[in-house]
Amino acid sequence: MVIIIEKYNILVVDDDKDIVESIFIYLKNEGYNVLKAYDGLEALQIINSTPIHLLLLDIMMPKLDGIKATLKIREDKNIPIILVSAKSEDTDKILGLTMGADDYITKPFNPLELIARVKSQLRRYTTLGNMAQNNSKIVIGGLELDTESKTVSVDGELARITPLEYGILELLCRNPNRVFSAEEIYRKVWNEEVVVNDNTIAVHIRRIREKIEINPKEPKYLKVVWGIGYKIEKN
Repeated sequence: MVIIIEKYNILVVDDDKDIVESIFIYLKNEGYNVLKAYDGLEALQIINSTPIHLLLLDIMMPKLDGIKATLKIREDKNIPIILVSAKSEDTDKILGLTMGADDYITKPFNPLELIARVKSQLRRYTTLGNMAQNNSKIVIGGLELDTESKTVSVDGELARITPLEYGILELLCRNPNRVFSAEEIYRKVWNEEVVVNDNTIAVHIRRIREKIEINPKEPKYLKVVWGIGYKIEKN
């Protein structure tokens, strides 16, 4: 599959204009259409008026910070969000992922890493749901995945789910009762040969549970096999 990157609009949001300009140049050189904003409120205005396919979002900003902006965006949009921040503590990364971000990169960053993360997120955003099988629906009990629309419903009600959450859930649902380690999930969904050394997968699993389980503490579908990994249970 050939992806024509020129059609993608990427919004870069940071109150540091020099950083915005640097990222603008990196992305423009890759052929992307790049829009700029300098605070969370301005970003929301652009997102509500222009089709945006990926968001690079700073955390510490005036008027509306990156975390609050992410929460607002996730009310009705599933576009990939990569947080960009000078903070490198695991708690900040986990908070960002918990609030709905898809990835996190720390300043100062390597431009090649930034571009790689952008391409990876766009690839998942445009291709999730096109895995191996041609069946348009996967049904496990009251859990239903539509692989064409890339949507998830539980007992007939649509669940608001991000592209990464969908990718994890589809992987597990296509292989019910099979246990996947965090490393396997990362390799197959992120499509990167990277050893997971943080709580990224656990955070995404917790978010999925909150959206598909009646009682996330006593899950019906998404189970943890302690010390091994995760599975979708099909009775």
